Amino acid sequence: MGDEGRGVRSYQTQTTPMKKLSVKEARLEGAIGAAAKIEGWVRTRRDSKAGFSFIEVNDGSCLGNLQVIAPVELADYESEIKHLTAGCSLTVTGEIVASAGGGQATELKADSVLVHGWAEPTTYPLQKKRHSLEKLREWAHLRPRTNAIGAVMRVRHRVSKSIHDFFHEDGFLYTHTPIITASDCEGAGEMFRVTTLDADKPPRDDKGAVDHTQDFFGRPAYLTVSGQLEGELYASALGKVYTFGPTFRAENSNTSRHLAEFWMVEPEVAFFELTDNIDLAERFLKRIVADVLRDCQEDLALFQQHIDKTVMERLEGLHNGSFTRLPYTEAVELLEGSGEPFEYPVQWGTDLQAEHERWLTEKHFAGPVVLTDYPASIKPFYMFVNEPDDQGRRTVRAMDVLVPGVGEIIGGSQREHRLDILEARMAEQGLNPADYWWYADLRRYGTVPHAGFGLGLERMVQYVTGMANIRDVIPFPRTPGSAEF
Repeated sequence: MGDEGRGVRSYQTQTTPMKKLSVKEARLEGAIGAAAKIEGWVRTRRDSKAGFSFIEVNDGSCLGNLQVIAPVELADYESEIKHLTAGCSLTVTGEIVASAGGGQATELKADSVLVHGWAEPTTYPLQKKRHSLEKLREWAHLRPRTNAIGAVMRVRHRVSKSIHDFFHEDGFLYTHTPIITASDCEGAGEMFRVTTLDADKPPRDDKGAVDHTQDFFGRPAYLTVSGQLEGELYASALGKVYTFGPTFRAENSNTSRHLAEFWMVEPEVAFFELTDNIDLAERFLKRIVADVLRDCQEDLALFQQHIDKTVMERLEGLHNGSFTRLPYTEAVELLEGSGEPFEYPVQWGTDLQAEHERWLTEKHFAGPVVLTDYPASIKPFYMFVNEPDDQGRRTVRAMDVLVPGVGEIIGGSQREHRLDILEARMAEQGLNPADYWWYADLRRYGTVPHAGFGLGLERMVQYVTGMANIRDVIPFPRTPGSAEF
């Protein structure tokens, strides 16, 4: 029978009060005996010779499905229920009963089945077989219905809530910083330009250059790479703030670790120094991991079984262990003496690569590591400059938190609050002081030591799920050459 011949019908015989339940709620033993309505999508259907069908329904509220028992006595059992396939959407009413089979505590004995939408079985991509994560990226509009991506998104939600809970409980104010900016926080120039000028015929000044005074903002504007500078502004008045929003990097890195659009959380605290900052970062990460371990056990079991068999060991190690703290200089000495055949040579004055970070966290210390006091030459202008060491090398009070399986997960620093040194650092990096006049003003009017850090949400989700590719922990990945969906 064709889809056009199947009407949307409801057959209701239940007279006791009906309660709408999620699949997660319906699977609890405490739901037994309830007259319930559940809504979701069909995962599978199989028919019994005994005169009923088993329908597995999921609504995204949890990893597990709810088994629905649909008896042959239901009207349109032959014409509709026996034609249900993966992807069809339903509302089912009936009674939650103890499951007679293994693997689940409850099941729903159906009194009515209402079909909202059919899924053409010959074209619906998510058939009952395992698809590679790479293939699922081609179906980003449907991949949340899979076990793996659904579990990732539930964990992402839990991590996001933990972030807000942690800062709220610690007295931070959630501050919304701009997405459009004229300031390059990192000084790297890898920014997306925002313009309303005609790309084919931009206005020109008398020197032939593009006349940005005629653009929407009257000057070059970009998508932000960070809310940090604006966060510092508000910390200088409100004490403790954090930002949490999308950021953008026009870095042409088509790797499993990079996205062009991603989410960052950035706390900034006045009267903070580097050691305070490290303490905050450690407490922050432990809180997120503790919440995930407590609230996402079913999803973590999936990651442990199918994605990364070290997930639970890694999370419990971070939650229960301590963070090793050591200066960049000592880390370089360890790496140089390791005997490891690194692809990228290690020497003082160069940034560490992922392979170096993972050796430190996974092989040498077997746990999280906080590196501090990096060479000033490889760090942005806003970091606090230390006195030269005994070899005359300048370092800054930077910190990177490295974790097994991911590498760098947090980057931060004590900020430079001394105006003369800040201006000297801007000059060293070729920045125009006029573009940062307001940032410098913070050092003129009541300057204080202050510090902060940035955590990439996607890196954190990768860490707690074990997902190898960052494109699989964000709903719609934006990467070089790809802006689908």
